[in-house]
Amino acid sequence: MNNRKKALIFGLATVAIWSTVASAFKISLKHLDPLQLLLCACGASILALTCVMAFQGKLGELKKMTRSEVIRCGFLGALNPFLYYMVLFKAYDLLPAQEAQPLNYTWAITLSLLAVPLLGQKMPLKDLAAILISYFGVLVISTHGNVFALEFSNFTGVALALGSTVIWALYWIFNTKSTADPMAGLLLGFIFGFPLILATTLVFSELPSLNTEVLLGSAYIGFFEMGITFALWLTAMKHAAMPDGGGTARIANLIFLSPFISLIFIHFLVGEKILPATIAGLGFIIAGNALMQYKPKPRS
Repeated sequence: MNNRKKALIFGLATVAIWSTVASAFKISLKHLDPLQLLLCACGASILALTCVMAFQGKLGELKKMTRSEVIRCGFLGALNPFLYYMVLFKAYDLLPAQEAQPLNYTWAITLSLLAVPLLGQKMPLKDLAAILISYFGVLVISTHGNVFALEFSNFTGVALALGSTVIWALYWIFNTKSTADPMAGLLLGFIFGFPLILATTLVFSELPSLNTEVLLGSAYIGFFEMGITFALWLTAMKHAAMPDGGGTARIANLIFLSPFISLIFIHFLVGEKILPATIAGLGFIIAGNALMQYKPKPRS
């Protein structure tokens, strides 16, 4: 099997898993509050990432990290998983999954916006148009298509969902300066984030009662949403970057399949009736993301 096929298989596997997590969030939040879910899922993700690194023979990378990198991982761990998933899970708790999930896909647009002041990047007109298109999609979804009335289904939930994209974008911007192994940095960040999650849960909630539903739901989210998919996606991009891999852009575009497939799972697993406004708004969001990534070929 050549690298092109390997990249496609790993990429599709990642997209398939990502397409199920919105449903997993909503189902798990029936049994746990957002902090309890985050505590259990973070514990599961630490176990998953440790197993993946042990399988890859990379646990030694943790010992190679410099003091500055360890400190950086501690800071990044406060952003992800602590702040990011705390805000995201609360958004899912307040909103239907078909609203929270598409809004979360605006993180790439948020990343482009924050890159201007934080990384000194310029904002071309094409990117500005992409931002306007995507956020119009947010407006369509948030108002259930009644954009002129500006009556949001749940303003707090919408604000939290969009706020989570700011945290996620900041995490990746600050992560660009890291020289540590990506998997080692992620694992150490989750290890640093866990005590913060535990302390917050003890103060504002309580330790969850463990049962089959709680264990299965949090394990699925921790293993797949927070853990294994990161390794799968890195592997897909690694094979795609090989001379016979077909290019990383080809694999990166697979991510546009995920939100639409996710709506199918949300309908059948969560039981939500998918609104036409959700599909229309998601179309605008994806169109904005696609325009943001589009780079015209130079004329010969």
